[in-house]
Amino acid sequence: MSASPWIQARRTARMNPSLIREILKITDRPGVLSLAGGLPSADTFPIEAIQAACDRVLSTQAREALQYAPSEGFAPLRDWVVAKMAGLGLNISASQVLVTNGSQQGLDLVGKVMCEAGAPVGVETPTYLGALQAFNPYEPIFKSLASDHEGVRPEAFTALEREAPGTRFAYVLPNFQNPTGRVMSAQRRDEVVAAAQAAGVPLVEDNPYGDLWFDAPPAASLASRWPAGTVYLGSFSKVLTPGFRLGYVVAPTELYPKLLQAKQAADLHTPGFNQRVVYEVIKDGFLDRHIPEIRARYKANRDAMAEALRQHLPQGSEWLEPQGGMFFWVRLPEGLDAMALLETAVAAGVAYVPGAAFFAHQADVRSVRLSYVTLTPERIREAVAILGRVLHAALDQAPQPTP
Repeated sequence: MSASPWIQARRTARMNPSLIREILKITDRPGVLSLAGGLPSADTFPIEAIQAACDRVLSTQAREALQYAPSEGFAPLRDWVVAKMAGLGLNISASQVLVTNGSQQGLDLVGKVMCEAGAPVGVETPTYLGALQAFNPYEPIFKSLASDHEGVRPEAFTALEREAPGTRFAYVLPNFQNPTGRVMSAQRRDEVVAAAQAAGVPLVEDNPYGDLWFDAPPAASLASRWPAGTVYLGSFSKVLTPGFRLGYVVAPTELYPKLLQAKQAADLHTPGFNQRVVYEVIKDGFLDRHIPEIRARYKANRDAMAEALRQHLPQGSEWLEPQGGMFFWVRLPEGLDAMALLETAVAAGVAYVPGAAFFAHQADVRSVRLSYVTLTPERIREAVAILGRVLHAALDQAPQPTP
């Protein structure tokens, strides 16, 4: 047999399957209560509103909706984003808005335009796994930024300036971060932006969860504090439905043309039908009525998980109660390895995501991400009770330290 004629690019060695997607294959079994997937609750999808919008689009705009569309996106939807950003303290023009196939494509476009082999890119500790996947094929050197319960610390940018000159950007999720659920205070945002400006490191601000606050909205965006130095990513996946794969990038005018060209090379444009349907749904303020319903549901789920964690997890477990978003970030007691325990947990009937995958360097094997939005409060309590039993049993079997 002759050798394969296919010689793959070097970058493909850095393309790896999503650990979360692989875990979901394992955990998608009858009887398994999954706290693993970062999926919005399907019960929040406004099916009737979407169906009515589809009918209107096909009745009045069918030819346009089914035709090729502008690469920049549907103009009325871009104008909607401009108004949305104004409400978040960021004054932009539609010429800075690029509609994407989910915010995940926005990450890929940023990576394609900004990353280069051997060039440093700063990421939080831990950070969103999908961003590491998006940037990694473009061969950057990831620099883990010192982080705490509010996210990246300002002094991390001083370290970047000293240790990694030429850092292309720092990727941050200031609102209810995936995976930790943490949120930056207004003071921390001011400090981070000032430190990034002083170090000459632009920011990529990813905000898929910012509307999912429970008691108070998060502080104004990083982009509003440094418009010329920040790329902002938004998404409709968590507040409407992920099935449309609709997101957007707000970019400084200097960077926008190259992001647009990268988008054109990737897929020409985001589906025009999807854009028009979403615009029909949201144009009259629908999200202002719909999102509070999502918040109420998720807050009840958050409360159920918080109570269950306090009741069932063994002593030595640590977590912060999230004030929005979709996730708890739990650190297991010393001696436990979340990845090693996953198979046992699934066999017992509960699934989670080991936290090690969210670290660019020096993974914390004791960390676990738990999603509280897809199960009912009753099922959440049941799932956490099972997890607690698995952890207690593992601790009972763990070698005891010698006195």
